[in-house]
Amino acid sequence: MAKNNAGYLGVSEPISLSGPTEKDLIQTAEVEKFLADAGLYESQDQAVSREEVLGKLDQTVKAWIKKATRVSGYGEQFVQEANAKIFTFGSYRLGVHGPGADIDTLCVGPRHATRNDYFFRCLHDMLAEMPEVSELHPVPDAHVPVLGFKLCGVSIDLLYANLAHVVIPDDLDLSQDSILHNVDEQAVRSLNGCRVTDQILRLVPNIPSFRTTLRFMRYWGKRRGVYSNVIGFLGGINWAILVARICQLYPNASPSMLISRFFRVFSQWKWPNPVILCHIEEGPLSLPVWDPRRNFRDRGHQMPIITPAYPCMNSSYNVSSSTKYVMIQEFTRGFEICQAIDENRATWDDLFEPYPFFELYRNYLEIGITARNEDDLRNWKGWVESRLRQLVLKFERYTHEMLLAHPHPRDFSDGSRPLHSFYFMGLWRKQTAQPQEAEQFDIRGIVNEFKISVLAYVHRREGMDIEVSHVKRKDIPLFVFPGGVRPPRSSRTAGRNSRAVSRNDVTPDRHVGNPLETESWSDPQSAQDGSGGYQSTSLLPSNLSSRETQNILNGHLNLHTETVEHEHPGRFLESPPAPGDNAVVDVVTQPNSMPSTSSNGGPTNGLGICFNSSQKESEGIRVNNLVSSPPAPVDELVSYQAKPDNKHGPPHGSSLEGCSERILGQTCNLSSHGNNHLKRKAEDELEPLELACPSVRATPASTVQRKPLRLRLSTLPQPKQAE
Repeated sequence: MAKNNAGYLGVSEPISLSGPTEKDLIQTAEVEKFLADAGLYESQDQAVSREEVLGKLDQTVKAWIKKATRVSGYGEQFVQEANAKIFTFGSYRLGVHGPGADIDTLCVGPRHATRNDYFFRCLHDMLAEMPEVSELHPVPDAHVPVLGFKLCGVSIDLLYANLAHVVIPDDLDLSQDSILHNVDEQAVRSLNGCRVTDQILRLVPNIPSFRTTLRFMRYWGKRRGVYSNVIGFLGGINWAILVARICQLYPNASPSMLISRFFRVFSQWKWPNPVILCHIEEGPLSLPVWDPRRNFRDRGHQMPIITPAYPCMNSSYNVSSSTKYVMIQEFTRGFEICQAIDENRATWDDLFEPYPFFELYRNYLEIGITARNEDDLRNWKGWVESRLRQLVLKFERYTHEMLLAHPHPRDFSDGSRPLHSFYFMGLWRKQTAQPQEAEQFDIRGIVNEFKISVLAYVHRREGMDIEVSHVKRKDIPLFVFPGGVRPPRSSRTAGRNSRAVSRNDVTPDRHVGNPLETESWSDPQSAQDGSGGYQSTSLLPSNLSSRETQNILNGHLNLHTETVEHEHPGRFLESPPAPGDNAVVDVVTQPNSMPSTSSNGGPTNGLGICFNSSQKESEGIRVNNLVSSPPAPVDELVSYQAKPDNKHGPPHGSSLEGCSERILGQTCNLSSHGNNHLKRKAEDELEPLELACPSVRATPASTVQRKPLRLRLSTLPQPKQAE
């Protein structure tokens, strides 16, 4: 362990040195049993099989490097001395992998064995000839070039770095910064996987507790749909750094304590202040490190989670405003349930209830892709999945973060349509403190621009295609549900009980504030329909046929807005439904900042949806006031402001983080998930595109009633084709 001069790990003193109580030890035993029952530990036979696979891989790369050295024209003596070495990193190296998980590996070779000529050609050909190898998939043009394949049924992701060494020694130490001399950026990124993993293990006070907690959090992230770095959530290394930081702040805590503290701290973290495990060092090689004081790009990162090995980089640069909202809500929900577990009002099973993605939103985007064969579909899926984050960013950029998108982290397959794959995004409109009149979001141009960028895939083959369509919640295809059966209405409404935190708990600076505790709902039955569900207004008129609904994609319809209210940060508003004759035909114009829907101004194959918000007086609004208290300051981090004129990095003696157990205790009095269920019921009635989104300005409840937003649907005739 690399302790600093003050005798503790990390950049700040621990919050608490308290050890576990008897109750904590009992809860830790429950956690370990839960993980075992969930099948997250591999058997001894599986562990031995993985070691045998790694041994076979090591023999293969050693034979490959000798062949590559001979082809390069070196003498036989030098060929016999040539060596390549395999290192592991990621979940396998951290000791938190489960059955069937892939193994992240790094091959380190000498300088003459270049990546393109020898690794992706010679080694690729050798692997292709081996009968034990299947699903060989090279990705040489990735941000971190990788060779993916299965060896004896075990998935392997193999990176490569050729060092400046003439011969690779068997005792090579990757932790030394000197190995980064005279290597390219791709090699630096490849080496950093192992360097970061090893450094994390050096910076945690108790490795067994760290591993149990990390295994728990990884499983939780997957169950709750926030585990996917490529989509814009958090990946394996991100979760490892977050858990390691909690271990530093509570060095003597048991895993059950660390889990609760994890949710407690990161539901209150002052993003975009960074999570760091050690001070950021400049290093001897002048490689760029994360520093928003000097690097303009670093200032736009939403949730900086900094790697501890030189050169320190932000491992979570894929996070967007939309995905950050979702994760903060999930952290807050997790903390509330952990509080309930401590009070014997909940169990660990409640924490792991699957995320009800297809019940949360009223409008979704369906991105369907297809290819001619399995290999093409696998390559096409990898490319499209890497571009989905760009679609989310386009929504945020072109609508000034007023329209946000929640991407589902996995793809779906329809058994009736082979060689097809589908991705989904939930859409919602962000609430503002002062809604603007006639604000329009025509997303056809955004979708069209996204499709053009996807179809520009350099390795695209005939048959690789993509379609984007709008799907309402009630029209979600059945193949996305377990067993192909849509949950009954009663089950879906009951599922809302588990959504413990509402979107208006996120404060204007995009952090979760103190959730507002609701009084009893004045008329619970008024919020329900006859089937036991909640009333909701449709964004499409009832007289539209299914074909007309599908034609939304082709620009035949413009989806505006319909009768709905925005929440006030301190109250819930209700208004009577709009009269039936309130349909108005509007002419939709795009904001100047939006991309053009097509070059000739006609309709495109993009999504013909336009969200239009306008203010309208509402009378007879019934207000249910919420009990709230002024938010107490949370001192999770000292402000880490960007100062362009500062010519130096973060001072090593200054702490970027500061935390107080007392302050945390004062500010973490969150409402129970039972109370939040009442807020969910109110929000389901009031939101325009699903739950009303986080308010831009958190203000205390006032006696002045806010004008509701009226959402209306208009049908526009299809423009004539240009002659």
